[in-house]
Amino acid sequence: MTETNRIEYKRELSDGLEKEVIAFLNYREGGIIYIGIDKEGNTCGLADADGDQLKIKDRLKNNIRPSALGLFDIVSEERDGNNILKIIVASGPEKPYHLKKYGMSEKGCFIRLGSAAEPMPQKMIDELFAKRTRNSISKIKAGRQDLSFSQLKIYYEESGHTLGKAFAKNLELLTEDGAFNYAGYLLADKNNTSIKVAKYSGKTRTDLIESNEYGHECLVKATKQVIDKIAVENRTNTKITAKERQQANLWNPIALREAVINAFVHNDYTNEITPKFEIFADRIEITSAGGLPEGLSKQEFFEGFSVPRNKELMRIFKDLELVEQLGSGIPRILEHYGKESFGFSDNFLRMTFTAKETAVEEGGLMGGQKGGVIGGAIGGVIDTTEALTKRQKEVLKLIVANPSITYNEIAEALGINESAVGKHITAIKNKGFLTRQGDTRGYWEINLDEN
Repeated sequence: MTETNRIEYKRELSDGLEKEVIAFLNYREGGIIYIGIDKEGNTCGLADADGDQLKIKDRLKNNIRPSALGLFDIVSEERDGNNILKIIVASGPEKPYHLKKYGMSEKGCFIRLGSAAEPMPQKMIDELFAKRTRNSISKIKAGRQDLSFSQLKIYYEESGHTLGKAFAKNLELLTEDGAFNYAGYLLADKNNTSIKVAKYSGKTRTDLIESNEYGHECLVKATKQVIDKIAVENRTNTKITAKERQQANLWNPIALREAVINAFVHNDYTNEITPKFEIFADRIEITSAGGLPEGLSKQEFFEGFSVPRNKELMRIFKDLELVEQLGSGIPRILEHYGKESFGFSDNFLRMTFTAKETAVEEGGLMGGQKGGVIGGAIGGVIDTTEALTKRQKEVLKLIVANPSITYNEIAEALGINESAVGKHITAIKNKGFLTRQGDTRGYWEINLDEN
């Protein structure tokens, strides 16, 4: 494979890396840089890929302005038996990006032209700077400044990271004059951000049977709560055919999780509008504020070109392993749902996932809805149980929603590996909440009465 307008090869880590990254940040499609592959496309490999990865992160963090954190991803790969590095660079929302030491000059700004990074003409620099958005969550001063971040710190600790005293600056939660910005407000322990999950009995909004409100707390916590709630609603339905009994979730759990996270990370919060989640008898609708990012076409959107609307949130969600890598969310959804599932307008993006055929064994659709309500009630009991850890509660809720669920399905829904699922289930069994009925084709029996 040769170099293209979106692919750059470098045999080794060299002084020109920042220049190439800046060119992709300023390019409307972003791009990918491979370290350890020569210009002819031959794999050379890296002697110290881990060390180079740390150097790259440090250089891109300190040498590029505006900050590129949240706009690049470094992935270690093996090719032809050699270790290489893949740097995925998104198109940045605050163009023009430039070398810190040269500022916004032709010596500091670059743009991708064909397969090369070329100096940006001063006229283009001035035009891009004039268009640079001032109305972003990083530049909006939070309405209150008495913010605390104990929840965010706990999530970082659970992911193996420690937030130091300068975390607010390092995570870009401050404005240029040192006040907390709106990104910080969204991630604080207390705020007025309300997230709603509504459930209707039919196919329209006329009969609301359940309304859940999350939020008013760290956006990461609210995201996890919505993921848990929808996982409970994503029950297993049964279809009886002449030959066999077929079981499947209403919606694909991987695509559903990606859609929820995508709605939170890419939502336009500048008008204080939050994502909305609505469950109908025949579908689920996930609506986020803000249409396509400026300069991104629908085709580029579906192909996974990444233009993060909120790079501060993207960076934090990736730190906490809620996001795998830049541009991976939409392609993962498209593995299970078609492009027609996405609806675009000037101000909103809506994802609509049709439910798989509903249960007919015990009362058809209404029986399935009743089961969903009961499952939600049990989920409330689980939430108040002190004997279980947070992750064990998440596992148990998934089992309540689908007693025949597999280790692999739980792992996919929660984004953890199967061995971790096994440890959690063993702990839940030992605490008396679970009993296995039958072998691998059996099901789980939930015991809540005596606990």
